[in-house]
Amino acid sequence: MTIKFNNIYLGESSSVACQDEYKGSFGKLYDIVYDDYYAGEKTFERAEVKMIKDVVFLTLKKASKKMDDIDVIIGADLLNQIAANSYSALSFDKSFIGVYSACASFCEELIVASFILKNNKINNVLVNTSSHNMTAERQFRNPVEYGAPKPKRSTYTATGATSFLVSVERSNIKVSSACIGSVVDMGIDDANDMGSVMAPAAAKTLYDYLSDTNTKPSDYDLILTGDLGVYGKEILIKYMKEFYNIDVSEKLEDAGSILYDRTLQKKVNAGASGPVTIALVTKNYVINKLSNNEFKKVLLIATGALMSPTMNNQKLSIPSIAHLVCLENVL
Repeated sequence: MTIKFNNIYLGESSSVACQDEYKGSFGKLYDIVYDDYYAGEKTFERAEVKMIKDVVFLTLKKASKKMDDIDVIIGADLLNQIAANSYSALSFDKSFIGVYSACASFCEELIVASFILKNNKINNVLVNTSSHNMTAERQFRNPVEYGAPKPKRSTYTATGATSFLVSVERSNIKVSSACIGSVVDMGIDDANDMGSVMAPAAAKTLYDYLSDTNTKPSDYDLILTGDLGVYGKEILIKYMKEFYNIDVSEKLEDAGSILYDRTLQKKVNAGASGPVTIALVTKNYVINKLSNNEFKKVLLIATGALMSPTMNNQKLSIPSIAHLVCLENVL
């Protein structure tokens, strides 16, 4: 389902990260870089809550706004009950919506924010996204402390948080349209092979959007997927060509494939994962290119594996989903 939006804009944004992300492609662009996974807190979960608080107050400061200026906060993370954002919301005392599409959550948040802003009484929404390597790995796979070996096709959950102001106040970056994805299941049950799980969902959403808008890949400066990783990206390119006869190879990039320095390959394997991955790359790369008039139109396709460890242990395969948002330079 493709929707067009009028007068919805991206305002200020902030990002924080940890040491592995700092050593990656966008190290100098993070607002805060923490020394370790604890970020000065007693537990990893509390560290993720702190990261969200930090980016929120940074974004407000950049936008010269107070919390009273914000109408709604939308949050997404990987923890059960969206715990990191739920606990951070206690500090803000604002209307709060928690959303979950796993690593597709960032674009889902932007879509929900855009719908909310259609209400004439609402002017400013904060969209917060986070993930933490240590909290996610022990919830969905094996705690890092176990030392469980990982195959090369696996990805590495990024540690960081972003906060974006989405507003009716005009800026040079517009949220012009979106495509709400549908759940796809190709029968894959390997919890370490998220690229293969999510690539078909990304392909379907991209095809639906291009068909609905009567556009082609060359109409966009960049098509950025979320966290397919280096192998999932290759699968998506082949899938689009074989099933839809569409060549996306010249315009496609994957946030998970470029977030980390490839010298870390033995550690991160196929690249980055986690809902914050595409959010970090959007903040530190896409927004800069749009703001500097180097990009005119970009498609963000956040990809999510809707994996439940309980269902996976019952030998069920892993469904996936992808949501798409189009950002335009309106200078």
